[in-house]
Amino acid sequence: MTVLWAELGRVPYGPALELQHRLHALRARGEIGDLVLSLEHAPVITIGRRGRPEHILASPDELGRLGVEVFPVERGGDVTYHGPGQLVLYPILDLRGWGRDLRSYVWSLEEIMIRTARAFGVEATRREGFPGVWHGGGKLGAVGVHVRNWITMHGLAFNVDLELDGFALIVPCGIPGARAASLAGILGRPVAMDEAREAMRAAAVEVWGAALVPAREEVIAAWQSGSPIG
Repeated sequence: MTVLWAELGRVPYGPALELQHRLHALRARGEIGDLVLSLEHAPVITIGRRGRPEHILASPDELGRLGVEVFPVERGGDVTYHGPGQLVLYPILDLRGWGRDLRSYVWSLEEIMIRTARAFGVEATRREGFPGVWHGGGKLGAVGVHVRNWITMHGLAFNVDLELDGFALIVPCGIPGARAASLAGILGRPVAMDEAREAMRAAAVEVWGAALVPAREEVIAAWQSGSPIG
């Protein structure tokens, strides 16, 4: 099984969401194969299908001053925060070729984060009833997915080396009192995003048993312009 792996760098949330929708439609029509988008976001709060507006603790004026956008989205889950230093994966996969098992797919996203943390000597765990991964009392990585016609969107967000103050703007994942953790905070040292990306890509190869092939720059540019090739 071969999956394209596209490194996009830092992308504002709106264009990344539009790109996901475009690629989802193309994958559903069989015009492209399975792929994964790897990226970071500028500061943004997203509200999932079960999200409650009161779980955003900051006022619109405060969010505006801080430059934090807010997007209601179709993924599962409640409210979460994305920011620079957080590694985000958006797999666009046809689960009909992956066993048609949504529970197993979510497990695989958690397992990728667990193995990424382990590559740095950090043991992350699951919590029953709360998708994502945890270390001690803090949430290290979040999972929120959307599946339509067996094609996936959204995915995982893993806190590598980001300012955790952004999580104080929300009730993380709708869990009162929940705290966020980062890999750098746990280790007590900076962690390079390139190092984390390589560890996560290796973990995805192990968990999925797939060959992850880097997408060519011209292919990524064509996707982003709305005229995909390959």
